[in-house]
Amino acid sequence: MNQRQIEVFNAVMLNQTASRAAEVLRISQPAVSKAIQELERSVGFALFDRIKGRMVPTPEGQLLFREVAQSFIGMVQLRNAAARIRDFGTGELRIASLSALSTTLLPMALRGFQLQHPDVAITYQARMSSEVRELMATGQFDLGLAADEIDATAVDAKPFGKMRAMLALPPGHPLAARREVRPKDLHGVPFIALAPEDTTRREADEILRAQGVQPRLVLETPFSVTVCAMALAGLGCGLVNPLTARGFVPQGLVLRPFAPAVHFRTLLLLPTSRRPSRIVRDCLGHLQRAARELDMIMA
Repeated sequence: MNQRQIEVFNAVMLNQTASRAAEVLRISQPAVSKAIQELERSVGFALFDRIKGRMVPTPEGQLLFREVAQSFIGMVQLRNAAARIRDFGTGELRIASLSALSTTLLPMALRGFQLQHPDVAITYQARMSSEVRELMATGQFDLGLAADEIDATAVDAKPFGKMRAMLALPPGHPLAARREVRPKDLHGVPFIALAPEDTTRREADEILRAQGVQPRLVLETPFSVTVCAMALAGLGCGLVNPLTARGFVPQGLVLRPFAPAVHFRTLLLLPTSRRPSRIVRDCLGHLQRAARELDMIMA
């Protein structure tokens, strides 16, 4: 018994005549008859009764066809799966990003992506940028968003977004009355700082040092969301990503522009070990559309 004999048998059963099966398979009718005879010898029983030139399936032939039909269904499923992998990649998507984008950009983008790909399982993790970079460098995740302070070696890194930093202030803070906050306004003021490796903090520190300004540091954190929460609790003020801060404004957090402007810059990361699948490319499209929508909202 071989695959070709099974294919001929399946074609005869589906088309009911050897001549029609030969047309479908694009072989001669004698070749069909020969394949059926060889299969009958192989299995040890008759598959068809030859009645008045017609091939009528025997009961044994009918039983065998049930098994053959199941195997052909399996082959169709395999072909469909192969087509999906070719066109879309795997049925899962793994994304990691810095936490500043986890409450705004990512929910907007993933909602649109999920509507387009309802059967794709999404794994999302909010991590520190250095951890996002590591997940991408080792090929554990498909797509990442990280701050620009990371080491971009061993990953495919491209500029993704740029957002002006805002100063987060507790309700009733004296600086909340200003339209914008200048460096000199922060001298001696309780200040919640981002982590020393953060490029936005380094950019702001250079401006403050150049003007001889020294805020009173009360807390350091790598996360804008923590700065927002601590500022809202009255511990001080701090520079934050406005995308993160939006959710705290209804609770009373005050945001004011800091001048001269400093920015949060985001990188899009992809693993260098493989080309992005169509699923990844589609997700990237949704991320870019969400970023444009947020730019218009924040403008």
